[in-house]
Amino acid sequence: MDAIRDPKTLEIAVLQDWHVVDAPIATRQKLVSIKVGEIWAGQDYRIPVKLIVPVDRKAKGFHLTGGHSPAKLEKESRLDPLEQELIKGDIGLVYTVVQEPGTYGQHALGHESEERFGRSLNPHHKIQYWAWPATLMRAITTAQAETGHFAPGKIAVSGYSKNGASPSMAILHDTRMTAVHAGASPIWDSPLRRCDTDARKLHEANGGSQRGFSGGHFGPNFNQALLDAGHTWEDLQRFTRDIADEVFISRQLTALRTRGVDMLFHPGTHDMVAFDLAWGGAHHPDIPVYLGANTGHGKKGHPQLERDEQNKNAFLLNHFFGAVEPLLSPPGVETEFQGDTLKVTVRFKPNSGEETGRIWWMLDRAPDGSPNYIRELIPDENSEAMTHDAKRGVWTASIRPATNASRIDFFTNHRKTIHHGARAYVTYLSCPYTRVTRN
Repeated sequence: MDAIRDPKTLEIAVLQDWHVVDAPIATRQKLVSIKVGEIWAGQDYRIPVKLIVPVDRKAKGFHLTGGHSPAKLEKESRLDPLEQELIKGDIGLVYTVVQEPGTYGQHALGHESEERFGRSLNPHHKIQYWAWPATLMRAITTAQAETGHFAPGKIAVSGYSKNGASPSMAILHDTRMTAVHAGASPIWDSPLRRCDTDARKLHEANGGSQRGFSGGHFGPNFNQALLDAGHTWEDLQRFTRDIADEVFISRQLTALRTRGVDMLFHPGTHDMVAFDLAWGGAHHPDIPVYLGANTGHGKKGHPQLERDEQNKNAFLLNHFFGAVEPLLSPPGVETEFQGDTLKVTVRFKPNSGEETGRIWWMLDRAPDGSPNYIRELIPDENSEAMTHDAKRGVWTASIRPATNASRIDFFTNHRKTIHHGARAYVTYLSCPYTRVTRN
């Protein structure tokens, strides 16, 4: 981290110096190229970084994202409504590139990275484990070196897919980061991610193909590539065990909460890298998640999906500026069979301010990590509004499963409206994903 934080090693090349961009909310912008580091000896990893601050004053902290391309960063950045709110509140913006190198003409680099990792199992050689998280950290160093334009403040990181996984890993190591909002990305170190016996059985049942099988570690499955390179299942288990503390939010919750880090995750209920929701819900029910029904890479969502959800906006505004109302915290869940009916009770802390409740369920969902776990969606009819018992302060629902169903997976979503200035933002939080087995 000393090297990551050292601006003298950035080898900055100025592509566009500070200049004013006129718009309804005017800004000053600068584009540079930086050296993230050497991904292996003699191979530099360089990435562009764009810095955006208020037009006439310093930014106090910033929002960092990696979901950009080099070509996009060369153009003047026009701000969306959230970014305008941040700039008006003296929060800067830092954009960088966390993408597959092949998407911007570096196919050889991406290929060589995978080949070296396959031979060595050295995570520094794999872009996913080293280059992408390091890119975000080095972008922070780049901004903080601009002392004439950035003042100390909070640093929130957000993104989807690789741009959700990368900040979720980086924030474990970089104490300058103060918040993470991540979607369609790993959160916890379930046995499947550690290449346990069930992962091996699923892999073999799928003919060794990576298509459809989702039992990878910190992203898409790399098991077959490593086996083809001569490694054994025991090698995979050793690697995933040894690196788990370095990559998974679930392994560092105490440290993150001691630092006061804000967190919110949108894993998706049918995503190729979120294939272990029941394990996470059972072992980490206190991690805040929003489960968009039938969402994930390439998924359109359930007909009852909360299309008015504005979680990221409310999360970031709340983190940087505070609000009258805090966002919801994970509730507790109780279940009880009464005959053939499963009774579900969800309880928030008193005065949490939740406004609605809705439940979704699946019967005998396919095994975690299997192709059908992703392919088979929540049926349209498997959702209904919950009942609020004001006297007990709980939300209740009943599920009457088919008589031949042995397992019931369910989760509930709850709305709370958050205000910032004159605007209202609709947020949703889920109860822990829960799996109940009938006797």
